[in-house]
Amino acid sequence: MHVDRRVGHRGDAVTDTGASTPTPTRLEPKVGAESGPFWEATRERRLLVQWCTACDRGIFYPRSFCPYCGGTDSGASTLSWKEASGRATVYAVTVEHKPSAMGATFSNGEPYVVALVDLEEGVRMLTNIVGCPADEVVVGLPVTVTWEPLTDGRQLPLFTPGAPASALTSG
Repeated sequence: MHVDRRVGHRGDAVTDTGASTPTPTRLEPKVGAESGPFWEATRERRLLVQWCTACDRGIFYPRSFCPYCGGTDSGASTLSWKEASGRATVYAVTVEHKPSAMGATFSNGEPYVVALVDLEEGVRMLTNIVGCPADEVVVGLPVTVTWEPLTDGRQLPLFTPGAPASALTSG
């Protein structure tokens, strides 16, 4: 039997034995009522942020009310969704140097980066920075969204250094 072994964005092993259901390589986020539109958009590799139309502010993580003004997602809804550019800047960063001490197996023992990034749209997200050595991730680093497949067809948004290809072309 052929076994395809790849390494995911965070260094985790992705094993596909040809079975119809892939083996999860990480703890996969659950989909709730508030986060459903966010996760559905990831299937198309689109990054959505929840937006409050009452105070004109972005919200992350998705929820049923605006944490800034109290606007709700019921009755006369003030919450909607906007597609984000996927461009961000590292706001804060930490490196887990001993993943096995934390019980993490996805990085194959290699250090991994956990960061807060500020999206261009004014939303701060907790994420992982991938695609470069952990010691190269610093506050102020420009990053762009990249995607890691989950077993159910959703995609996990992660970030990698640099601007997306469309931002690099002059127009």
